[in-house]
Amino acid sequence: MSLGDDGAYGGGEYSGQGPGQTRTRLPGGEGDVYGTGRRPRGGMSSRNLVTIVGVVVLLIAAIAFANRGGGSSDTDSDGSSGAPAAQPTAPTGQRPVSGKNSANPAIPSGFPKSEQGAQSAAANYAVALASDGMYRSGTRDAIVEAVYAPSAAAARKEALRKVYGDPTFLAGVGLDKEGKAPDGQTFVSRANPVGTKVDAFEGTSAKVAVWYSSLFGLAGEGSETPVTESWYTTTMKLQWVGGDWKVTDVSQKKGPAPVGRDQAAATAEEMSKAVEGFGGFTYAR
Repeated sequence: MSLGDDGAYGGGEYSGQGPGQTRTRLPGGEGDVYGTGRRPRGGMSSRNLVTIVGVVVLLIAAIAFANRGGGSSDTDSDGSSGAPAAQPTAPTGQRPVSGKNSANPAIPSGFPKSEQGAQSAAANYAVALASDGMYRSGTRDAIVEAVYAPSAAAARKEALRKVYGDPTFLAGVGLDKEGKAPDGQTFVSRANPVGTKVDAFEGTSAKVAVWYSSLFGLAGEGSETPVTESWYTTTMKLQWVGGDWKVTDVSQKKGPAPVGRDQAAATAEEMSKAVEGFGGFTYAR
């Protein structure tokens, strides 16, 4: 498993700026502040009317053409695209989860033995492995036992203990040696999957990629590591073990990251309230 810049599944850099808006008053516009200006005294000329009607007709034709597919060269003769179609991200009618295991917080379990079940398992496991529970020894071991196959769990516990148990690493993300945040601050480490993709599926084994955004940092007044957003793709190798999907290997890479919007960043107080007030989701196909 490869770790992100923060040593786990979070990190990265993000900055937001408030939206700048400019209002322009058109010449002679003494009425509407949004720049509509005065109405002409006379009625609309026939030339203007013909021009407007012509534009509307062209617009309707363009919309109709676009809805028909526009005759794109990327479309095969049977109307299907040459590239594989994106799979729907909404949960299907298949019940994806039958229960939750004993980890704290509990992780969904009992996924179907299908491609959908493997995708659902991978998405939920990505959330668990990126959670703040990984920074505390007791909850970390419980997460590993719940997520990994027994054949891989012991080795993974030891490898993760060396990373998350390092006081220097913990201090670098603003936590004490027990993995706790300073008084008055809230530690945030949360993955938010936006999609999954099956790279391979052979009945009892699967390889699934999970694309997600990550929130990571300390929320609260005086934080030296404010909460930032990053994007990652984590690929998991899964094995059907004991009636459920379990992880045997994990790898991670950065991105793909979308272009950021010109949006003001939340204050420390707003971010703390949001993290404490909004819980996570159970993910399913």
